[in-house]
Amino acid sequence: MKTNKQIIGERGEAEACSWLTGEGHRILKRNWRAGHLELDVITLKDHVLHVIEVKTRSDGAPVPPEVNVGYKKKRRLVSAAYAFLKSEDRAALPADLEIWLDVLTVVFEEPEPRIEYFPQAIIPIFFTGQVIY
Repeated sequence: MKTNKQIIGERGEAEACSWLTGEGHRILKRNWRAGHLELDVITLKDHVLHVIEVKTRSDGAPVPPEVNVGYKKKRRLVSAAYAFLKSEDRAALPADLEIWLDVLTVVFEEPEPRIEYFPQAIIPIFFTGQVIY
């Protein structure tokens, strides 16, 4: 049985995908997994591959959802994105795509959810083959 947090998260991802589609993104993958790593949404728009972390909250949460994308989450997101880039799923896409790591937040408030999009919110730094982020 799903927890309330899981139900809200799934609703948030559905709202995010609907919003992204309206903005011209083509949804390629949802909840892509590689072992213990997961990417919420992967889209394609204007020759850019967007790897999107979706954060969802109910109205009245004490802090904005984007605050919860901390250092550890960013490192896991970078690792998951790197795993996707090495996967067979990536092989079907053009080789020269730009890749952005974005954050999209959904806050369920009345009468409509409030969505904020932060393109290129995470910019990893690579040094001698290791992710520094």
